[in-house]
Amino acid sequence: MTEYDYWKIFPRMPKKVTIGDITIRDGFQHEEIFVSTEAKKFYLEELIFAGCRDIEVTNLGNPHLMPQFRDAEDLLTHLRSDRFKKKCERKGINYGDICLTCITIREKSVERAIALKEKGIGPDRILMMVSTEEEHHFANSGTTLPDYWKECERSIKKCNDAGIKMCGTVSTIWGSPIGGATDMKDAVEFTKRWLEIGAHDVEHADHDGSASAPDVYRYFSMILDEMPDTRLHIAHFHETKRMASASVLAALQAGITNFEATLGGLGGQPANFLDDCPVKGTGEYYYDDPRYVGLVTLEDTLVQIDEMGIEHGYDVDRILWLGKQMERTMGRRLRSEAILNGRTLKEGHPRFARPGLAKRKEKFGEDPKQLLPKEWGEKAVLPEQYRP
Repeated sequence: MTEYDYWKIFPRMPKKVTIGDITIRDGFQHEEIFVSTEAKKFYLEELIFAGCRDIEVTNLGNPHLMPQFRDAEDLLTHLRSDRFKKKCERKGINYGDICLTCITIREKSVERAIALKEKGIGPDRILMMVSTEEEHHFANSGTTLPDYWKECERSIKKCNDAGIKMCGTVSTIWGSPIGGATDMKDAVEFTKRWLEIGAHDVEHADHDGSASAPDVYRYFSMILDEMPDTRLHIAHFHETKRMASASVLAALQAGITNFEATLGGLGGQPANFLDDCPVKGTGEYYYDDPRYVGLVTLEDTLVQIDEMGIEHGYDVDRILWLGKQMERTMGRRLRSEAILNGRTLKEGHPRFARPGLAKRKEKFGEDPKQLLPKEWGEKAVLPEQYRP
């Protein structure tokens, strides 16, 4: 007999998830205009007030390469200030529950994070990244994989001494925009390597929208078969073909509980142009049209998960409002559909009802809740040729 209970079909699927927001870092890194420091502070605060507890604040890499993040220390100072902590207290938010993450990539940036920690404004968690396809890795890091792994091992030891958590990212799991097809088994091995050298958790990244739902389910099933603690794993999906919501669902079905997203689906490769000036970034873009790149949208992902009845901790309506504000900040239409069409409300939208139904039913002698003719049988009799 067919089983209709979703959680029995997919017994690993969670009833509660964590959704981290990475708008201010990954979302803004692709923008070719400088987003004001005040705007960044506003969205950092509002995302936290709306329920986000895991938030990427900035990139601590060289601002010459990515000048979008030249205000990194200002943002960290703001979030570590007594003023912000008091705001959290007034809103009933336990400041200790908030995890501030910064991207570091290279060892010099890790050392910068540690120095900021010593000043009292540093991050709780930082991130380094490997790609299983070495050309993609080289484009992002400027060095080989063996050399970078040794750098990561040194950096994790430094972080442990400083009281900073290290997240290791594995990229090109489902394919590389440079090298093409990849083997998911390599990503499983790289995940183990991160944990072997002391990483606190691992981000599993589809950085160019290569993933398909069956392969996402297969990959995360492989991961959880070998490393079953779901707290270790974070799913990171980019949206290039309008398929990422299927990847989110497949990851849920496999048992993943931690996800990342951005308001409006912002994000992509670091910009190689800012305001009126070319900048280095990570070189030429991997795609032809920057309008169709970015991450899964926080708004739509949140609505998807909320309507599945999965607990998430966000004020959904507040996030939908923030998505509308982000479109004004960016000065263009972004990629969330939910901010336009809202949630599916169980109470419906009575304002769209055509007047006169009650009177018409009364005229026909029908009960208000009657849906079928009274003379019909209580249950439909299915013609024999259509029966199972």
